[in-house]
Amino acid sequence: MKKSGTGLRLSRHFKSIQSTIFTAVAILVLSAVLIVTAVSVQYTDSAIFENSLLYTQTITKQINQNIDSYITYMDNIVSVISGSEDAQYYLFRKNPDGGHKKRLLEQFSIILKGRPDIRNIGLVCDGGTFLFNTGYPSQNPDLDLYTQEWYRKAVENTGQSILTSSHVQHVIEGERPWVITMSRGISNLVGSRASNGAVFIDLNYSAISELCDQNSIGDKGYVFIVDQDGNIVYHPQQQQLYNELQTENIDAVMEAETDTVTVGKGEQEKIYTISRSDKTGWTVVGCMKVAELLKNSRQAQQVYVICAAGLIVLALILSRVLARNITYPIQRLRDSMQKVQTGEFPSTDIEVFSENEIGSLTESFNVMTHRIEELMEQNIHEQEQKRKSELKALQSQINPHFLYNTLDSIIWMAEGKKNEEVVLMTASLARLLRQSISNEDELVSIGQEAEYARSYLTIQKMRYKDKLEFQIDISPAISGVKIIKLVLQPIIENAIYHGLKYKDSKGLLAVRGYQEEEKAVLEVEDNGVGMDEETLAHIFEKHKVNYHSNGVGVYNVQKRLKLYYGEEYGIVYKSRRNEGTKAVITIPMNTGGR
Repeated sequence: MKKSGTGLRLSRHFKSIQSTIFTAVAILVLSAVLIVTAVSVQYTDSAIFENSLLYTQTITKQINQNIDSYITYMDNIVSVISGSEDAQYYLFRKNPDGGHKKRLLEQFSIILKGRPDIRNIGLVCDGGTFLFNTGYPSQNPDLDLYTQEWYRKAVENTGQSILTSSHVQHVIEGERPWVITMSRGISNLVGSRASNGAVFIDLNYSAISELCDQNSIGDKGYVFIVDQDGNIVYHPQQQQLYNELQTENIDAVMEAETDTVTVGKGEQEKIYTISRSDKTGWTVVGCMKVAELLKNSRQAQQVYVICAAGLIVLALILSRVLARNITYPIQRLRDSMQKVQTGEFPSTDIEVFSENEIGSLTESFNVMTHRIEELMEQNIHEQEQKRKSELKALQSQINPHFLYNTLDSIIWMAEGKKNEEVVLMTASLARLLRQSISNEDELVSIGQEAEYARSYLTIQKMRYKDKLEFQIDISPAISGVKIIKLVLQPIIENAIYHGLKYKDSKGLLAVRGYQEEEKAVLEVEDNGVGMDEETLAHIFEKHKVNYHSNGVGVYNVQKRLKLYYGEEYGIVYKSRRNEGTKAVITIPMNTGGR
């Protein structure tokens, strides 16, 4: 790579990355500080702060007025219903005319259709009479009305509308909405039933939210509302307040004697602008950070933009020259490291063109990659030798165990004076040993493995004449596929000793082989006594096996299969108690191993 003339001249002065970055940053920062300082001394923040604060106060008052208008409208609805003759007759007469209920429901329906911000509207009295929305909802049977603040205050202050802060409404059975309730007590003027009643309107919490969001206070400002007791009525981050992830200084707001209160220090300094409502008793609070109020005016922003543009142009010119000398070798080193990370070692070393720390690092990286590549090759060779040693060690555990069981059977028949059967079994054993032990190849064909199994089953059938029948069916499609030897025989032996041996009637053992997609599948299935879930769950655990049978064979076969073919292959057992057991062996059709 050829360096530009400028790059060469700079590289002579900046042979160290540290000195290059330090010099460039020092020049840019110094220039920025000098220019910003010179501009900033000509302007003050006081006018900007006062204008922003006045704007925030105006917005807060406007929101308060909007809420007052909204609540006044709802108060009118409550007043009309509470003063109606239909409400009096429905709540307090023993046998009210059906027309009263009908007219009330029609009135409710008109209100609900015209005001989607109203969640519920209803009449209740302590005598058990109620009427909600369309007439269908039922009153919560477990509710004591006097525990509800909106009801208790309404009947205690008859003729006055009560506004209850945000709460969960329990009055309707099966509903728990989060609402703000407007209620008004109704005096009994027509009957002698219940003496207390009330009309209420549940306002959706989102209605207040929309009123507060109609006017924004800067980019980061927000509005919240507290009631006369200092409880939060609305807050845009109400969930965070409940989880104590955010706090507001409510005491400062409630104790404030002016329209503004400043709290906090430094970056967390806030200004609360306060607007109290005589109508609702609520306090609308606009909150902004002081840093937000101190935003530059448009004129100052234009000046800063012009200055920033000049600095950007200068920085781009310097960065273009410096980046070619600093970032290009780093990028090449990064790309080479990414290849090494994925196991792809570069075929050639990275060329070094600089004499600084990057050049030294690149040379060290070249040496390191060569050494890592050598160590990986050595490790692969050692792991391959280790794998082969483990396979041979596992294989050696199987042959003696099988031999012991077979010799036990021969001894048992000899003691029974079954000389012909002893001769036949001994001859079968000899053939089996020649096929398995004398064959030093690690792999055999599935067809050969099936013949080993057939010889073994012939021996076992002689031993268990009235206990065992077997079938072997191997598809020609997989007969020539290579498999590590002595896989079927230990599994078959395990099926006989643990499944068929304890069966009262004659058992059947079936060996099947077939191709399934890119896998060769071998199944060993018996109709023996089966296994319970606990035994099945621990069948491959070495410390759980019974060394007096061939349990160790199943463990070793599973380990050999996974060691040779990979974790996705091996044996899967399926069994049900008193129904039988099936062992399913899967290996790849292309049995190159790992």
